[in-house]
Parts: sequence; C-alpha cells; structure tokens
Amino acid sequence: MKSKNFFMQEAIKEAEKAKEKDEVPVGCVIVKNDKIISRAHNLTIRTNDPTAHAEILAIKKAAKKTNNYRLTNCDMYVTIEPCPMCAGALIWARIDRVFYGACDKKAGACGSVINITNNNKFNHTIKIESGILQKRCSKLIKNFFKEKRK
Repeated sequence: MKSKNFFMQEAIKEAEKAKEKDEVPVGCVIVKNDKIISRAHNLTIRTNDPTAHAEILAIKKAAKKTNNYRLTNCDMYVTIEPCPMCAGALIWARIDRVFYGACDKKAGACGSVINITNNNKFNHTIKIESGILQKRCSKLIKNFFKEKRK
C-alpha cells in the first residue's frame, strides 16, 4: 500500500506543471484502490475558465474513467485546501476522503475559512486530513505569488 506522502508527491508534480504554464501551482490526484485514476493541475488562465481548478478537472477525468459521476471509494490528494466551489463538487462526486497539503486562509472550505465538506445538512460528508507535505505545498504557492509581485 502506497503512503499518503507518495500520493501527495504526485499532486505536487501536477502543481509544478501548472507553475511551468504560469498558472497558480495547485495539483491534484484521485486515488481508488491504491491507484491513481486521474490527475490534474490548475488551468484557469490558459483556458479562461474560472472553474478549471485542479480538483474540478481531476473529478471530471475520474468520472469519465470510471464511467460514473459518483466517485465512491475514492480519495483526493491536493496541494492546497479546496475552495467552496471545489468542496461542493467533492460532495456531489461523493469523494470519501480529501488529503491536502497547505491550508488556504483566504478561501479554504475544509475548515480554514468555512467547512463545507463536513456540514451535516448535506447528504454526504468527507473525511479531511491536512498537513500532508505541508511545507513543500505551502512553499510552492508562496514562491509563485512572491515572483508575481516582483
């Protein structure tokens, strides 16, 4: 069985692809039965699509691959805490668990700003674990925006 760090490393590789394209470096993988079934990185700028977050793109790919809009028994590894849009999509997709690296204190919807994923008013809640390779994930984002401000 592969470790959480292994899968987060794969998400970080995706984030680095986004950075190379001058996109906000967020990367994501979806795992089922200890295998990556989809991977994605942010493409909002390149596609002029505000919904082209890594999580949304990975969900779409996983749904297509499994031929099912329900991604039960799947886990997501993402370099930064999902935003409200992505957290909502995770609920609708029925993702079981989300592992993320860095907290997003401005838009995080898994506990930092709000907690959409564990709101009992929805018909699905998601187990969340944060801090997986947190320093590396945080450094990717911070360095990207530091460079942008120059």
